[in-house]
Amino acid sequence: MTKPGIFEITHRDPGTSARRGRLSTAHGVVDTPVFMPVGTQATVKGLTPDEVAGEGFRVVLGNTYHLSERPGSDVIEKCGGLHRFMGWPHAILTDSGGFQVFSLSGLRRITDLGVEFQSHVDGGSRFLGPIEAMDIQRKLGSDIAMAFDECPPYPCTREYACQAVERTLAWAVKCANQPRADGQLLFGIVQGGIYEDLRRRCGRELVDLGFDGYAVGGVSVGEPEEALIRGLECGIAELPEDRPRYLMGVGLLPQMVEAVARGVDMFDCVMPTRYARNGTAFTSEGRYPVKAAIYGRDERPLEEGCTCYTCLRFSRAYIRHLLNVNEMLGARLLTLHNLHRYAVSMDEIREAIENGTFGEYRKEFTGRYCDIRLEHETAMNQTEGTSG
Repeated sequence: MTKPGIFEITHRDPGTSARRGRLSTAHGVVDTPVFMPVGTQATVKGLTPDEVAGEGFRVVLGNTYHLSERPGSDVIEKCGGLHRFMGWPHAILTDSGGFQVFSLSGLRRITDLGVEFQSHVDGGSRFLGPIEAMDIQRKLGSDIAMAFDECPPYPCTREYACQAVERTLAWAVKCANQPRADGQLLFGIVQGGIYEDLRRRCGRELVDLGFDGYAVGGVSVGEPEEALIRGLECGIAELPEDRPRYLMGVGLLPQMVEAVARGVDMFDCVMPTRYARNGTAFTSEGRYPVKAAIYGRDERPLEEGCTCYTCLRFSRAYIRHLLNVNEMLGARLLTLHNLHRYAVSMDEIREAIENGTFGEYRKEFTGRYCDIRLEHETAMNQTEGTSG
């Protein structure tokens, strides 16, 4: 097996910064650009590991904070590590828990040493800093660990963003000096909010520390689309060509196409799975609410021409029925379809880069993709209305 951490760029698109690569990990090679399904609690919700792998995924994401709360990193370590615990033989990336600094803002207090949380499980006091985050990830045994960082909100003042960058860089140094599991890679995270100079500085100083890869954090936190793209561009501006680049938490298909065009290699997002549980289907042309009344007698599959298990066997009417009566099979079938769509889209992106046609693919995709959810909602308002 190739040594973990080797990142080989095999193809480059002539008209953009898109690149096709292969990242070696302790549990196999990951082809990039890649989308990583989110398995926060050591599972991609509703699916078995074989079902996830059957769609072609070879890396999933787990969460340090949540797994340390339940069942606890000591439990997972005793059970042989996260791979064995969840029955997943392929690569795993673990978020450091730094995003909880942002998302659990009402339950925490930040200091230069780390973050004191009020547990969302039992209300008890917890502390998570760079040393603790790295120790938990070592016990989990993930293939890729993320450095502990502070994700500033949007909007925030320049002073706040400066403080977040200072902490992120100081914590990155501590993370880089902590012991890791065998073969475990470590990625640093670029922060800086909407401030270009802060993001560039953060990127430069992280590169000086020599991480195995680099992520752009602090985007998709409520900012407008143009600010998201600008934050991405500034975030990767100082990053080396020979290391993987990971855009955290961004998962709309058009956003990923644009990020790939700018040189991003890795993505994660809860959208395809969470939206499935809420009744939204993703297609190659947009997304729409399957639970809507207009699909009550629709015999078509979720997406015309789709070859996933769900679309080959079941109708929109059936999926809608399952969702509306809260049968768990409905969410499972829709999750399978949404992840299949994401897997196929990433296959198309990689193939286009290999063939030197990514520019054409990007233009064609942008021309046909729209949020058809809005069109369907308009149609529903003019007919039967919506159903629970």
